[in-house]
Amino acid sequence: MHLVPADRADRRTIDGHRVCDAIAAIGEPQGVRAWADRFSLLADPGRLALLLALHRAGPLAVSDLAVATGMNDPAVSQALRLLRTAEVVVGEKAGRVVRYRVTDAVVLTLLEQVT
Repeated sequence: MHLVPADRADRRTIDGHRVCDAIAAIGEPQGVRAWADRFSLLADPGRLALLLALHRAGPLAVSDLAVATGMNDPAVSQALRLLRTAEVVVGEKAGRVVRYRVTDAVVLTLLEQVT
């Protein structure tokens, strides 16, 4: 059981080789945190609705997203701010209108699985 950290080495295991496989699959704590953060973005029904709308319909403005999702404009803007900060979406300005689109390849793949 070469992958078991020293602080857990004295604990009893049933299938030691599988424990090592599980530890290898989990990976580094920072990687797990990054995935958890990404999934937390998708866990909110409002943000997920926005992402699904953008994924299927293409670039949309805040007001159009509000109508499509049933959210109000400030809630859409707040959610998009979080998604922009996480680099999941980008806004592209055309005149006075900003249209948002999903750019994160992993999130796009997950959205494909959802729909």
